[in-house]
Amino acid sequence: MTSRQRFFVASLLCFSVLVMGTAGYMVLEGYSLTDGLYMTVITISTVGFGEVRPLGPGGRAFTSFLIAAGFAVIGFLGHALGESFLERIASASSERKRMKKLISELKGHYIICGCGRVGIAAAEHFEKSGKDFVVIDSAASRKDLLEARELLHLVGDATSEELLNEARIKTARGLIAVLPSDPDNLFITLTARELNPTLHIIARAEEASSERKLLRAGADNVISPFATAGRQIASNMLVATGDSREIENVCTFTLPDVTSQWVLVQEGSSMAGHTVETVAAEMSRKIVGLRRKETDSLDPHPDFRIEEGDMLLVIEERQAEEEKPQGPSRMRRVAVVDDNPVILGLYTRLVQRAGFVPMGASDGSEALGLIRKEKPDAVVIGAKLPIINGLEVCRRVRADDSLRDVRLVLFTDQDTPESRKRAKEIGVNAYVVKTADAAKLIETLLNLFQPSQTGENPS
Repeated sequence: MTSRQRFFVASLLCFSVLVMGTAGYMVLEGYSLTDGLYMTVITISTVGFGEVRPLGPGGRAFTSFLIAAGFAVIGFLGHALGESFLERIASASSERKRMKKLISELKGHYIICGCGRVGIAAAEHFEKSGKDFVVIDSAASRKDLLEARELLHLVGDATSEELLNEARIKTARGLIAVLPSDPDNLFITLTARELNPTLHIIARAEEASSERKLLRAGADNVISPFATAGRQIASNMLVATGDSREIENVCTFTLPDVTSQWVLVQEGSSMAGHTVETVAAEMSRKIVGLRRKETDSLDPHPDFRIEEGDMLLVIEERQAEEEKPQGPSRMRRVAVVDDNPVILGLYTRLVQRAGFVPMGASDGSEALGLIRKEKPDAVVIGAKLPIINGLEVCRRVRADDSLRDVRLVLFTDQDTPESRKRAKEIGVNAYVVKTADAAKLIETLLNLFQPSQTGENPS
């Protein structure tokens, strides 16, 4: 019997005793209905008030029985109430513990910050795909909804570093910031990028002016639900009216084997000055959109020239391994080498966003093999590496005539005259000290490809 059922039975017994006591006094002592009810209440509650009028032998015997029955029923009722109360507290505590335990075991999962219509839609999609995810929302009213759907969730401020850590952000694969406030999404993006540099972050923007801020804060992609819905409606209309030129573009976005991405053309990028057709061919991707300042262009003309500061919306079809085009791309390629997976992931992503084609290695031996095989345009390499250290890799690269055009950037936490001198003697092009400013390395890398760059500047 559940606590609720026990409480119902106890209440029913209590009512039965009241009815029985009232009827007993009316029959045995000739009391009226109100007098009989009054005598029953003061008897089973043991308050000690006097009798309405003196009781006879039968009335006293009945009163004794009524006292015993009242004690039993009230005791049962009190026990049922207490048990129900404690069970509810224990159940809530147990559910919280269970939720925290499940979340603490997550790895490679996703975090959804915000449980509005967009957040719930994302959660439903993850659920159907069988992916692990955690929802964070501060609205207590949505707690019941999340519990009813049995979704892993945390109630609180999603901008809180403590709550993000509780959601296991350091082991997460991706984060979606879809709060209705752009400043909140910006703060979440900044905090999340700091806690997990390799995290893939998608943020929601209500205002067009917020998109660039979110990208600078560390978001990989920015979505605007209203703009997206508007474009989809327009695209559907073009399809319905038979505009075949637009049909191709619309269908491309709906295919499951196609991915889209915004690429920022940074200052000094090799993409600047080239036409859309040339850049698309060299990237082996299709450019379907271009954003210049506050103006968007859908399906830009192939002869349109790209400038620094432009944002390119590119799509890429996922091909089987045997179908992938062979041979090096004509876009400038950069190899990033570091034994720290967090740093490797972060700078690989930053190099890609700067307009280069990235590749990576985690030790000196692997890096040397990669450089000899792929012959990248530049190598960003850490000084302390397993198997072969970074300086030795640089020395061997410089000793190989077939690699003389490879630009070398030593990325190290040492900043001494001796280490700089040794790097210069080996032939390192640039010497960058590891700091929290990620832009310094990207700026140095871009400067290597400036026309005025001589190729020897370990500074």
